[in-house]
Amino acid sequence: MSGLLALVDDVAAIAKVAAASVDDVIGQAAKAGSKAAGAVIDDAAVTPKYLHGFKAERELPVIWRITKGSLRNKLVYLLPVGLLLANFAPWAISPLLMLGGAYLCFEGAEKVAHALGWGHGHEDYPDKEKVVEDPAHLEEQKAAGAIKTDFILSAEIMTIALSAIPESNFWMEAATLAAVAVMITVAVYGAVALIVKMDDLGLVMANRGRFALTRTFGRGLVRAMPGFLKLLTIVGTAAMLWVGGSIIIHGLEQMGFAAPYNWIHDIAVSVGHAVPAQFEGAVEWTTTAAIDGVFGLALGLLLIPVGEKIITPIWRKVFHKAAV
Repeated sequence: MSGLLALVDDVAAIAKVAAASVDDVIGQAAKAGSKAAGAVIDDAAVTPKYLHGFKAERELPVIWRITKGSLRNKLVYLLPVGLLLANFAPWAISPLLMLGGAYLCFEGAEKVAHALGWGHGHEDYPDKEKVVEDPAHLEEQKAAGAIKTDFILSAEIMTIALSAIPESNFWMEAATLAAVAVMITVAVYGAVALIVKMDDLGLVMANRGRFALTRTFGRGLVRAMPGFLKLLTIVGTAAMLWVGGSIIIHGLEQMGFAAPYNWIHDIAVSVGHAVPAQFEGAVEWTTTAAIDGVFGLALGLLLIPVGEKIITPIWRKVFHKAAV
């Protein structure tokens, strides 16, 4: 009996340690995931465009298909690569992060240029795709395009999260990164599912609502969704430029080029001192984010010719050969 009680005590102790470890993993995952806010917002903002042109009953199956592709991107491909870098080549994380930040700046600036009518826009945007009469082929084409875009954004998200995870053992890092992957994927595509079905919910409320208030709210919901989607796109673009610019500036500081970071910090502090103390922190953060975003936009505009003339042709050749 004493041996059995000792065994129960050991099991209880192990369970407490396991529970504490789970709490640590979830806590670290939440903190690390919050660092990737810009890429996450852009992921949620970009995906609804890939659902344009589908019947209402096919929207959720397509979202589920993209969700599975996103989980595969993060867990099968990006997580092992991230862990290898963290344990065998940690020096490479910052340059890769800066490369991803430059990509975010490029994408954000390209969206701004496209909205202003500069250049020809991005040929891979869903609204520029040729009309495909076969619904199955259209679904395959758009799902593949969304998963490809997700891979790029997921790589940025996982790299940012990896850089934010405190140093620990291999398994804790793996569990935390996996938790980040699952939590962000569920959050992003759960939000996308709600967004794309919101107008359908509005139609149901408008047509079948028992009360006048319900029907009025449903009609308002349907009318508001196009503007909301446009606002979401603007927020996503701004977040890309802010996060991308911030990553580059912090990366330069880590590499010994601290002048841009110090200059922005000094300006933010000066602006913060000009307002009442209770608003100082918020104003400093907003000023820093705004300058980071302007820097990201300027860098992205400089990178557009490089992306269009060099990177995009190489990218298409690689993916064309892979498809063949």
